[in-house]
Order: sequence, then structure tokens, then C-alpha cells
Amino acid sequence: MRALRRAGAETIALVLATAIFLIPFALMLLTAVKDQTQATDLDFAWPANWQIVQNITEVIEARDYVLLRAYVNSTILTVASVALIVIFAAMAAFVLQRRAGKVGSLANFLVLSGLIIPPAIVPTIWLLRAIGLFKTMPGLILVEVAFGLSYAVLLFRAFIAAVPRELDEAAMIDGCSGLRLFFRVIFPLLRPVTITVILTSSVAVFNDFVNPLYFTPGDENATVQVTLYNFQSQYNTQWNLLFMDIVLITIPPLLLFVFFNRKIVAGMTAGAIKG
Repeated sequence: MRALRRAGAETIALVLATAIFLIPFALMLLTAVKDQTQATDLDFAWPANWQIVQNITEVIEARDYVLLRAYVNSTILTVASVALIVIFAAMAAFVLQRRAGKVGSLANFLVLSGLIIPPAIVPTIWLLRAIGLFKTMPGLILVEVAFGLSYAVLLFRAFIAAVPRELDEAAMIDGCSGLRLFFRVIFPLLRPVTITVILTSSVAVFNDFVNPLYFTPGDENATVQVTLYNFQSQYNTQWNLLFMDIVLITIPPLLLFVFFNRKIVAGMTAGAIKG
């Protein structure tokens, strides 16, 4: 009886979760292929005129092909930010895990603070202006790294806790320096959690809307999420083009999550168990 109730509860939860995801997604897809007049109704009516190619063309050509530039910018931003997050987070987690003490406790407090304390937009803009990186891609990359570092450090540290200290001692006896020890011995063992950090951080950075909006205004460094403003104005919104834009910029992270979902869960589970 208990097993039957559990199966029923799991089925209901699965149906609700599927409905919550699929209903908005279906509305988005249907609206994306309608003409502008019918799209303003925002309903589930079948499209009277299928304008798939026309809507895609208009979205890509809008504002001198800003979407294509935005894809390039988002790719550069994601690759550079995730690479720095992985390297810095893994190194910091290794040091924090191996060297406990008052300094380590303070560092752990700062790492947790990075997850709890909300980011301050105005002081960050002042800092970027002071160092000459406001409205630049390097400045935005540093912001993404700073905001994503705490979460990655926690994942890496939980996984590193399972790596035996005897490996460190054996490598040091063989003459390895600190950096060589980390990159030759420790880092290759962190592959499961590294894949998890890469995938989760990539989706987070690629889908980020607030940071590019505030720290890199203008079309030159626009990312894909900021292009959503292309089809909205104070008095009019082109819903068909807006939803088509959402479809085009949702495809890469959605495919990434679908194909690598097992690796994400495996990396998090391994870190949680070994931590």
C-alpha cells in the first residue's frame, strides 16, 4: 500500500513538472511561428500562416545582424569565464581543503558569503570604471568569474576531500612543486566534478541577462539575452519575433542540458557522497 501511494505521488509530481515545463514551451513555439497580428492574441490557437523562415530571417537581420554578433560575444564570454572559473575554483578548493586553520576558516566564510550576499551593481560599475574595464568584454568576464566562483569552489572542495593526502606526500617526495602537484596529480582526478562545473557554469553564463545589461551596454558587446529588447518598445511588442528570438537563444543551453544531464547529476552526486 505504501509503495502504491509513493508511486502515485511520484506520478503526480512528474505530470505536474511536465505540464509546468511543456505548457509555456508550447505557447512559445506556437507564437514564434505565427504572423504579428495573430501572435498578439498570445493563445494556443493553431497558426493561420506558418512564418517559420520569415520570422527567423527577421530576427537574424534585426538591427544589422546584432543576433549573430551577440552569439559570438556570448560564446567568447562563456568559454573564457568558464575556463577561469574551473582553474581558479579548483586551485582555491585544493588549498582550502588541504590547509585548514584560521585563515582557511576566514576563506570559507568569504566563499559562503559569495553565495549569500547579493551582488552590488553600482559599486561594481565604479570599480570597473576605475580600472578601465567598464563596457568591455574582459570586464564582463571578470564579473562572471567573480559571481560564479563560490559555487564552483564548494563543488570542487567536496570532491577533493576524497582524494587521499598520501598522493600529495608521494608527489612532494618525488620533487613536485605545488603547481606541478596540482596540475599533474590532483586536477586529472577531478574530471567528474570538473565536467559538472563546466556544464552548469556554461548554462548560467550563457543565459545571464542582468550582468551584460548593466556592465556592457550597447550593441558592440551585446550578448544573446540582451537581444530580447530588439522586439519590445514602450507601445508595441512583436510577440512572434520575440518568442522566435527566445527559441533561437534557448536551443544551445537546452541541448547541452539534455545531452549531458547524466554527467551533471553524476558529478554533483559524487561530490556530495565523497564530501
